[in-house]
Amino acid sequence: MSRPVRRVNARMRHWIWPAVLGVAAATLSAGSPAGADSDRSGLPEAIDTILGDPRMEGGAASVVVADAASGDVLYQHLPSGRLMPASNTKLLTSTAAMEQLGPDHRFTTDVLTDGKQHGRVLSGDLYLRGTGDPTTLAKDYDQLAAKIADSGVRRVSGRLVADDTRFDAKRIGDTWAGDDEFAYYAAQISALSVAPDTDYDTGTVIVEATPGAKAGDRPKVTVSPKTDYVEVDNTARTVAAGGEDTLTIEREHGTNTITVTGTVPVGGDATKEWITVWEPTGYAAAIFRDALKAHGVKVSGPTRAGLATPKGARQLASHDSMPLKELMIPFMKLSNNMHAENLTKAMGHKATGRPGNWTDGLAAISAYLKTAGVDPGKLRQVDGSGLSRKDNVPADQLIKLLLSAKGEPWYADWYKSLPVACDPDKFVGGTLRTRMCGTPAALNVRAKTGSLTGASALSGYVKDAGGRELVFSIILNNYLPSSVKALEDAIVVTLARSTEDKAVLVKPRSQRGAETGGDLECSWRKPARC
Repeated sequence: MSRPVRRVNARMRHWIWPAVLGVAAATLSAGSPAGADSDRSGLPEAIDTILGDPRMEGGAASVVVADAASGDVLYQHLPSGRLMPASNTKLLTSTAAMEQLGPDHRFTTDVLTDGKQHGRVLSGDLYLRGTGDPTTLAKDYDQLAAKIADSGVRRVSGRLVADDTRFDAKRIGDTWAGDDEFAYYAAQISALSVAPDTDYDTGTVIVEATPGAKAGDRPKVTVSPKTDYVEVDNTARTVAAGGEDTLTIEREHGTNTITVTGTVPVGGDATKEWITVWEPTGYAAAIFRDALKAHGVKVSGPTRAGLATPKGARQLASHDSMPLKELMIPFMKLSNNMHAENLTKAMGHKATGRPGNWTDGLAAISAYLKTAGVDPGKLRQVDGSGLSRKDNVPADQLIKLLLSAKGEPWYADWYKSLPVACDPDKFVGGTLRTRMCGTPAALNVRAKTGSLTGASALSGYVKDAGGRELVFSIILNNYLPSSVKALEDAIVVTLARSTEDKAVLVKPRSQRGAETGGDLECSWRKPARC
């Protein structure tokens, strides 16, 4: 069904800014609370002062602030400058998914057969069919297996077929870095996979190595969920207490061999890594086959991946995911890349009926953006998550999206998924849970973060000191320090401290070594150090 294009009210105010950086800086008072001081010359000068910080020397910024009610632009700096948005790309993907799939959309994982049951024997093949659920846990496969056992089946005469044909076979996104292959934030995409935890890091296993009892012992290594789909090559050694901890856990390219190397001292801390698997379809099939065995069901034939379930096959068991409006919480709060890519491919399938792929999915996102008043011709999106460095988005287009979203029937559910500044709950504060604490922005700002090396972004909503809601988009690129999050925070806290009549400039905190959330989203660093 076609939808009318909503035109965002954006009466552009073209500010003529005097050369005020030195003047504005001179007004800062060392005695001001929390680094703030009145700047009566206005909001544009205050934000310009922050962007003039030496950390942005030689860098690029696209920044827009607008009134959420009227759409009037209150500040703009290179508003149409296309920069890498990093995970702010998920704003495009998530809003499109809420519209194109719907907030009540659920992914299903089915077990079917084309054979017949004779007593305890199922004569034929058993099909495990996925539709792209990024939240399927090992326990969900166990429940499917239990349903097969409860039907009285004890042996399947044929094969176990893993049907991942809802999506295409392209596993990784455009220009994803090769050295990220085993990193859990760059897991392979399949319509069938397994998440090892309730952060729903699909396509990964959790590998933990603990020191041995004495020097010379090999560390003890465990894999969760337990599976023979991966093989552990442990050549690490325990050294005497106080020795050097150099333990490293990686996966060999193109294999499911996980290597554990280096040293760990007696009594030292455990090392835990989330490691991607090679070919997640096979991973899901292996977990399901093990679950069947645990419930007393033997599959006589081999596992075969990538075949479609025959038409007319009857359903034996089914599992539904949580609805999309609930899935949005782990997706957006924790900036889960795999959720973004699965949703992109799911949108592509729904739009075309073809196996879900990035081309069709991105076209579906673009179609939604047009209805939201966003011009897809002014941005480039090549994946759903923002992991690609080819993604380019200007702040003014994100502002249009944020304004348009407020008029959608699903807005409340989507807005709830945005991280909340300084809320310590991982599934509320998300990637903002340690930021802007002790300021008027705390528990006020709802925004999406974004981080890659040399690219940082923050876009969302904040109420100023007078209760007026503002929308903002800050995209910073090509800087050399490890992080410029302090500048983003200073801009947003300035908005939160200011009123319509009076701007209050907040100085960015000083650089203190390598700041949290620099090169990558903090939630991409396991255990999360947000």
